[in-house]
Amino acid sequence: MAHSRIPFYLIITTLVVVGLATAWMRHLEMAIPFFPGERQAVWFVEARVDFVAAGGEVLVSLDLPDSPPGFRMFSEHAASPGYGFSIIEHEGNRRGEWSKRSAAGPQTLYYKVQLTSGEDRSSDAEQGPRPRPASVYWDEPLATAANQLLTQALETSSTPQSLTRELIKLLNNAQADQNASLLLEEVPERSRLLARLLNQAEIPARVVMGLYLEDARRRQSLTPMVETYTDQGWVLFNPTTGQQGVPDDLLLWHRGGQSLLDVTGGHGSQVNFSMIRQTVPALDLAQDQFGNNFFALLGVQQLPIEEQSMFKMLFLLPLGAAVVVFMRIMVGLKTSGTFMPVLISLAFLQTSLVPGLLSFILVVALGLLLRTYLSRLNLLLVSRIATLVVLVVFLISILSLLGYQLGLSTGMTITFFPMIIIAWTIERMSILWEEEGPREVLVQGGGSLLVAVLAYLLMEIPLAGHLSFNFPELNLVLLALIMLMGQYTGYKLSELRRFRAMALTKPGDTL
Repeated sequence: MAHSRIPFYLIITTLVVVGLATAWMRHLEMAIPFFPGERQAVWFVEARVDFVAAGGEVLVSLDLPDSPPGFRMFSEHAASPGYGFSIIEHEGNRRGEWSKRSAAGPQTLYYKVQLTSGEDRSSDAEQGPRPRPASVYWDEPLATAANQLLTQALETSSTPQSLTRELIKLLNNAQADQNASLLLEEVPERSRLLARLLNQAEIPARVVMGLYLEDARRRQSLTPMVETYTDQGWVLFNPTTGQQGVPDDLLLWHRGGQSLLDVTGGHGSQVNFSMIRQTVPALDLAQDQFGNNFFALLGVQQLPIEEQSMFKMLFLLPLGAAVVVFMRIMVGLKTSGTFMPVLISLAFLQTSLVPGLLSFILVVALGLLLRTYLSRLNLLLVSRIATLVVLVVFLISILSLLGYQLGLSTGMTITFFPMIIIAWTIERMSILWEEEGPREVLVQGGGSLLVAVLAYLLMEIPLAGHLSFNFPELNLVLLALIMLMGQYTGYKLSELRRFRAMALTKPGDTL
C-alpha cells in the first residue's frame, strides 16, 4: 500500500512559508535590505540654543521631537561642555533640559538628532480620548468678526477638514473680507488665529512647529502649522498655503501646548536649526537602529566578530549542499565522497579559486604518490589513514612555507583545506585506482572539482553571502528544495545521452 505524500508536501510547504515569511518580517521590522550595497539617506539635524546668562543658576528646557511623522529617530545627543543634560518625558512630551550651577555671559547649547525617512506620514501619533477644544475669548468687535467669519465658513463646509480649508481661504483673502482683516490686525500669526477660530467652532486644534529639511542649510527657524482633530485623528494644515497632510520634507519638531524653549537664569534666548543630508550603508543603519529588536536577538550580529565570521561561512554550507544534491541527483555527476566538494569550496573562499585549485591538486597528487608507497607496507586501514593525515599535514606545511618564501600570500591560506577529508579522499582515490583504473579516478576527481568550483562561484556571489548571513531563515527554503530533489527518481541529465541515437533516427529507420 502506497504511503500518502501529503505529510511530505506539508513539511515542504511549511519550510518554504516559514523561511520566506520570517525573512520578510525581518526585512520589515529591522529595515534590512534584501540586496547588498544599498544605501539610505540620513538627516543630521542640529538645534542651537543661544542666550545670555545672568551669572547665577541656569536651567534651559527645549521641546524635542517625539516619533515625528514620516521619520524614524535612531540617535540623539547633546554637545554642551560644562552643562548637565537629560531628557525628561512628561505626559507624552519630551524635553531636553540643560542645567548649570553658575553661568555668565553668552551661552551656546547644542542638541543633535539623526533621522531616516519612514513610510507613515500621518500626523496622528497620539493615542487617548478625544481632546477638548480650548476656550476662546474675544473682545468686541473681534467677537462679532470671528462669529461672522465662522458662519461664512460653516456654510460652505461639512467636516473639520473642509472647515479648516475654508477658513484658510478667507484669511488668505483678507483684503476682500473686513472680518478677516480685523482679526489679522489683532492676531497677525495666521496659525494662532486659525487655531483659535477652530476651537471656537468646537473643533480641537493646536499650533505645531515644523522644520523644512533642505540639505546644507544653516540657521533655519521653525514654521508654524496647525493640526486639526478629525475622526481620523490629527491632520496637519499649512495656514499659508492650505496644504493638507505632512510633506515629505517637513519634520514636525514641536507639538503640544508647552512652549518651544524656556530659559531660567538668562535672557535673549533664541533657537535655530542646521541640517545636512548624508547617505550611509542601509545594513549598518539597520543594525544601529534595531539593535534591541526581537529579530536582532535571533541573529548572529550580537556575537563577537570572530564568531560572526565563522557563522558567515557556516550559513553558506546549505547552498553548497544544494549544489551537490542537484549535480549528483539531477545531473548524475560522480564525485569522490558525498559532501567533500562543499568543504573544498569553502576552502576556496579563503584561498581564492585558482591558487586553491592548484594547491588542492598538488596536495592530492603528492598524497597519491605517498599512498602508493604505503600500500607496500601492508598497514591496517586505521593506521594507513592516520599516516596519511600526518603526511598531509607535512605536505601542507611545506607548501605554506614555500609560498611564504616565494612571497605568495595565498600560500599561507591553504591550511584551510580539511585535512581529514583530504586524507580520506587520497585513500578513496588510491583504492579506486587499484580497482577501477585511472580513468575512474579522473572522472570522480574531476567531478568533485567541478562541483566544488560551481558551489564556490555561487557562494562567492555577494547576494548569496548577504542573504545567508542576514536572513539565515532562507536556508529553510534551501532545505525544502534539497528534500524535493531527494524525492526525484527519474532520468538524470547525464543519462539522456543514451537516447541521443533515438532522437537522431528518422521515422522508418531501423536501429
